[in-house]
Amino acid sequence: MEELRKRTRAERLTEGLTVAVATVFAGVLLAGSAVVFGATAWRLVTDTGTTAFSGLSATVVFLAVVVLPVLVARLVFRRSRRRGTERLTAAVPAALTLLGTSVVPFVALCLIVVYAD
Repeated sequence: MEELRKRTRAERLTEGLTVAVATVFAGVLLAGSAVVFGATAWRLVTDTGTTAFSGLSATVVFLAVVVLPVLVARLVFRRSRRRGTERLTAAVPAALTLLGTSVVPFVALCLIVVYAD
């Protein structure tokens, strides 16, 4: 078995700051995308002449945009914890994964805004 070494305060502080900053940025990106996609989905669902399928599909797309980055980050965190790493050390790759996957819906939203007529 490998011997667990004591981590310094600076290492723990760096990991904590990385997790906090990445989580805040990911939350802002997801919140902005969720608000825009949610408002669009709500408008499609409540608009007259909208079929039930299109209303359901808009809602499903909205939920996928919000939930998928969180699920992927949770999988990364659990995999890191299974390897025996400490909770904070396992949270760093999970937070960075959350940040990376929350950029995708934000970029999609920006492309929609730029190329929409």
